[in-house]
Amino acid sequence: MIECVPHNSRVADNWVRPYEPGSGRWLVIAWEAFALAMLSWATVRQFDLIGHGVRVVAGLLAAVWTVGAWRILRLGVYVSPEGVLIRGLLRSRVMSWREIAGVRLHRATHRLGPWRIESGNTVLLERLNGGTVYTELWEKGLDFHSQPGVFLAVYHEIRNRHRSAAQE
Repeated sequence: MIECVPHNSRVADNWVRPYEPGSGRWLVIAWEAFALAMLSWATVRQFDLIGHGVRVVAGLLAAVWTVGAWRILRLGVYVSPEGVLIRGLLRSRVMSWREIAGVRLHRATHRLGPWRIESGNTVLLERLNGGTVYTELWEKGLDFHSQPGVFLAVYHEIRNRHRSAAQE
């Protein structure tokens, strides 16, 4: 388990990610570094940049890559006795267990014209007001693709924590 302490926690101070991140995240980070290096090269060539211009472009894209890599490494679902924290690529969301009516699996499908493409299970949080919140947990995602048993174990962990909180 990986522990994390967010700065703007409104529910708990001790968040735990109930799974190890998949090694595929490093592949994504490396791919993004390559893509941003190619963008940097193309920008320098396109605009005939020299000297400070090259350094500014390289510095800006390196900063974007650093922030993106940091967010990719922190992606996921974290739990605490008081609630759940969902870290996405662009934003994070905190929900207390009291706000959650249930935790369930959802079979995700995508439509491409007349075809339906099955994309595996995801974990959904059902809110008391009837809405649903998608988590970053996906059965065929980078963290669980080669280990579906871990995906189900994480789902059961979150569901059991919710049930325990509801009984208190």
